[in-house]
Amino acid sequence: MSDESDLDLAHRLADLAGEIAMGHVAAGVGEVRTKSDGSPVTPADRRIERELRELVARERPRDAFTGEEFGSRGHNPRRWIIDAIDGTRSFLSGEPEWGTLIALAQEDRVRLGLVRAPALARRWWAVPGGGAWTVADRGAVGRSESPRRLSVTATGRLDRASVGIWPPPRRIADHIRPAAAELAAVAGRAIPALDWTGRDSATPTPPKPSTGSGTCHGGLLVATGRLDAFLLVGAGPWDIAALVPIVREAGGAFSDLAGRDRYDTGAALFSNARVHDEALGALRTG
Repeated sequence: MSDESDLDLAHRLADLAGEIAMGHVAAGVGEVRTKSDGSPVTPADRRIERELRELVARERPRDAFTGEEFGSRGHNPRRWIIDAIDGTRSFLSGEPEWGTLIALAQEDRVRLGLVRAPALARRWWAVPGGGAWTVADRGAVGRSESPRRLSVTATGRLDRASVGIWPPPRRIADHIRPAAAELAAVAGRAIPALDWTGRDSATPTPPKPSTGSGTCHGGLLVATGRLDAFLLVGAGPWDIAALVPIVREAGGAFSDLAGRDRYDTGAALFSNARVHDEALGALRTG
């Protein structure tokens, strides 16, 4: 399949997900359940993933599929990796910073990434070598405005960089928290501004770095030039994979905390390419 054909399918998957999600917003989200990791899941999460699985099975019957709610299907080197609703807590609270994350990987390399945030009326996408793009999302893609190319910041030093970190300290595993605290300590500014050592456990949960930004994921803050770096920990591959080509095609860098090109190790560092190695060094020191 060509990148154009796969990208067209990704846009159609995103359209379907948005239609379902906004229908649930209008009708009420329904019964909310708590998963084993303490995160909420709604009927919209489950319905979106089921219907996207069905669409991929019809259009790409040989492709494998991995989703947050129902796990993995198939063993083909081509694998769709989807988070039906990234930011379910925002979805439930009526905040607009939630969206559907869609990635296509081949031989563990992400070949396509697309994010659609229906409540923000915007989408972002990239394929390797094609640039990273965004467009206002009112109706079919590209009809309301011309897509705009994304670009990361040019900040060259970590002590002058704005760095987002998520989740807050009390939700970060003990063995990772010192690394997050070290990154926050050496960055010019850490967002949110917290005691990242976790000693202040009584601090109320702060808003995500993306709250009020017009994006639904911290990695998009890097790709759109609003943050110099973003550290995400305790994440699944569906939280990370779609952002990899978007950040890289915007001129940025991605790795796990060991510096590897892996989206399945539970943590991700997105940054402009100039501060990436320094940020990794801080994480390793921690």
